Formats: sequence, C-alpha cells, structure tokens
Amino acid sequence: MYNDRVDARQCTTFTSEGDNMNPLPLDHNESRKRMAQLYNEVSKELFGYGTTLLRVTVEDGLITLQARHRRSPRSAALEGENLALKQEVDFRLSMVYKRKFREKLENEMQLNIEAILRDYDAPTQWAFTNVILAKEPNA
Repeated sequence: MYNDRVDARQCTTFTSEGDNMNPLPLDHNESRKRMAQLYNEVSKELFGYGTTLLRVTVEDGLITLQARHRRSPRSAALEGENLALKQEVDFRLSMVYKRKFREKLENEMQLNIEAILRDYDAPTQWAFTNVILAKEPNA
C-alpha cells in the first residue's frame, strides 16, 4: 500500500506502531501538516522564504490551501517599472509552483492528482491552491 497511488477516497501519510503501517486519512492533522510543509518547501525554493499564513482543508477529494505570501522587494521594484512584465512573471512562477508542488505531493505522499488550480492576487499576496484528487476508475 505504501507505494500505491492514493485517490480521493483512500488515505496517505503513514505512522508506524511496531511493524504495522497504519494509513492516516488526508484530513488528519498530520497529513495536513505535511501538505503545508511541502507547500512551504516550494515557496522557499522559488522565493527564498515561506508563507506568513497557511491553512489546509480537505473535503471530498479536494485539498484547498489558503496562503498569504511575503512581498518580494524584487517584485515590488518590477511592478513600478513594468507592470505587464511583472504580471507575466507572476503567471509563470505560479505555473512552476503548481508543477513543483504536484511533484512533491505525488512523490512524497503518493497522491493521485487530477488537477491543481492556483490563483494568486499580487496586491494582497493571497494565493488559493486547489488540488483535485483523481477518483477511482470504477467509482
């Protein structure tokens, strides 16, 4: 089970008790905490620092991450010089963010992901990321 992909109805993140591996549901605190850690790892990798606020919710095969990011001085400088370029950079970074986050969730938590949707509002620094888990083929 550990190496199998996890779909919307199954579990991920494992704890050990002796020789037994017990799966934790995705909405378990430890699973949500791990997802938040992975999200912040990507943030630190791309921007050099993590989020100032991060909340993870799981419901019916949908993982939602609400995050408030720090404002980058480089981003603020670029906004003052060339707003269109800054918006393009924000868009491209969001695409990279989704790809890297998806890789981490799939590789480290064995999630079977159908799609990741992310919206980022530069003026307020809020980002909402929705991870849609794939359903079982016969479900």
